[in-house]
Amino acid sequence: MPQKGPPRSFDPLPRRAPSADEPVTVNVRSLPPDVIVPPHRHPWAQLAYPIRGAIRICAAGMAWIVPPNRAVWIPPEIDHDVTVLGPVELRTLYIASAAAPLPLDACTVVDVSPLLRSLGEAIAEGRGDARHHLMMQLALEEMRIARPLSLGLPLPDDRRLKTLCDALMADPADNRGLAEWAEQVGASERTLARLFKSELGSSFGAWRQQLRLAKAVDEISRGVPMAQVAAAVGYASQAAFSAMFTRALGVPPSRFGGD
Repeated sequence: MPQKGPPRSFDPLPRRAPSADEPVTVNVRSLPPDVIVPPHRHPWAQLAYPIRGAIRICAAGMAWIVPPNRAVWIPPEIDHDVTVLGPVELRTLYIASAAAPLPLDACTVVDVSPLLRSLGEAIAEGRGDARHHLMMQLALEEMRIARPLSLGLPLPDDRRLKTLCDALMADPADNRGLAEWAEQVGASERTLARLFKSELGSSFGAWRQQLRLAKAVDEISRGVPMAQVAAAVGYASQAAFSAMFTRALGVPPSRFGGD
């Protein structure tokens, strides 16, 4: 089997922009596995969600792993990049700024309701008639009331902290403590603890748990057995993992299963 190389750059053109007359457009994408859509920005807002596979979006100093039926809201003029995690069927809803149903100053992750998912498919096939206009208005309302999810992961600027965080993102099951990481990245344990608070607004343990939650949601959405998911994020037992997950997100891991 050939050795897997680094992700290659990919730009999914063309993009169909929204307008005052058509405030919501839907771009249907079939993305090849393990590619990166390089940093870019739009003058409109965007709601991106996979219907198969998962993506990682980095924007505004945060990273989100987005499985099926979850979406990232990205306001206008915010640089963002997309990493494709396996083969992905992606929908990107572009929304005119004047019609934006979610805040224009912050990214967030939201639930994609079955109705919004169906509307996205229908709008993509629309022809600009009165029914199409009504579907766009209903889609905007579904976005407005969508349930927000705490799946964002703040990213650091400090070189030493970035080395640590990148290593954990590559292997969330790594259970080394901050003292052990301090030896590897060339900073004291106290310095790393201070950097987590000052740069990421979090403790080391809380940041790692958030990373593990994001990774777990991705794995569950792919249909990975729960025991394997637990091991992939550093838990020796499925029961301990399920308890942590439910305590953190308020719902059991099974809630995040894909279709």
